[in-house]
Amino acid sequence: MFNKNLKLVIAGLIIAYAVYQFVEGNIGNGISLVLLSSVFIFLYFRNEFILLAFLRMRKQDLEGTQKWLDKIKNPEAALIKKQQGYFNYLHGIIFSQKNLTQAEKYFKKALKLGLTMDYDVAMAKLSLAGIAMQKRRKREATQLLQEAKKLDKNNMLTEQIKMMQQQMKKI
Repeated sequence: MFNKNLKLVIAGLIIAYAVYQFVEGNIGNGISLVLLSSVFIFLYFRNEFILLAFLRMRKQDLEGTQKWLDKIKNPEAALIKKQQGYFNYLHGIIFSQKNLTQAEKYFKKALKLGLTMDYDVAMAKLSLAGIAMQKRRKREATQLLQEAKKLDKNNMLTEQIKMMQQQMKKI
């Protein structure tokens, strides 16, 4: 795994060599090198280990997800801000099965760093609402549920929100 800045340096060097190839008349080599540099630029914005962790998460393999996330030794140096948000989001999902206090910490950090998709923000807030509800913090849980409801534009979380509101009435 490369540092995020090293990926940009490598892409810049490849592009510089591609320009040299264009000047020398080797158009095919130049195009190939520009395409190769686009891989490093893509990996700057989408970390390879986070992508692999999301693939594991889609298969409901929490141990595999944790294994890929553990390969990121220093998230601050290796990831841009949004990727750090998703790094913490995935950790929050994993720890929501084991340790609610730690999961809450990860979800709050993910929301602070930022998540790209509204659905992910809504899911994080819904999870935080569930944690708050289990810790008997009804006001915080109600507020988080309302925020999650506003962010759920495609109504993908409607059932979960209604179920949590029903459970909230019992508290």
